Amino acid sequence: MWYVYALENKKKNFIYIGYTNDLKRRIREHFDGKTQSTKAYLPLRLSAYIAVTTEQKAKRLEKYFKTGSGKTILKKRIIQ
Repeated sequence: MWYVYALENKKKNFIYIGYTNDLKRRIREHFDGKTQSTKAYLPLRLSAYIAVTTEQKAKRLEKYFKTGSGKTILKKRIIQ
């Protein structure tokens, strides 16, 4: 199983979107400050995650959520 996930820091108006096949490990890495791209935005909160069956689907979904319309859908329909 693969997961596309969204982390956010509302005070800094920051949303990070990523994908992984080990959600618990990856989230722990973010929360512990071991990920360079999110380290400056701590503390983070897991806002949402979506499970898909293949890595290819996870990559496509992550890429979509990083677009303008994808981020809008993510904010309005999934995170709220």
